[in-house]
Amino acid sequence: MDDRQIEDIERSLRRVSEIVKQKGREILTQFPITPPQFIALQWLNEYGDMTIGELSQKMFLACSTTTDLIDRMEKNQLVERVKDTQDRRVVRIHLLERGRVIIKEVIKKRQDYLETVLSQFTQNEVDFLEKSLHVLHEKMKASR
Repeated sequence: MDDRQIEDIERSLRRVSEIVKQKGREILTQFPITPPQFIALQWLNEYGDMTIGELSQKMFLACSTTTDLIDRMEKNQLVERVKDTQDRRVVRIHLLERGRVIIKEVIKKRQDYLETVLSQFTQNEVDFLEKSLHVLHEKMKASR
């Protein structure tokens, strides 16, 4: 492994990420949510109910910005604020069915796009890519 390889891999990952993000934004134009709302819905869908502070940390946003985001999402019936059952002073953000449906539909469209691109690969290439990305992700998580 040399510096050129590392540069090429980093550049390729950045380019792929940018294309996925751009395609995701195109898909989102068909839905009544903004990209930051989609990201919030994804976190809630994946990790369950969270406080504003926890969601702010995941999204790298100020709590005040996240509060405004949640206010709009609550108005659109995507999420609701609920009192924590263990500590009534704590308020958690709960994903509602409408938000869950939107997430599912958007992710399905993203997966359809990816399937179209990957259909140009051999099955061995797809298997190798899947395994390599999984291993890369695991190594990156472990080194945090």
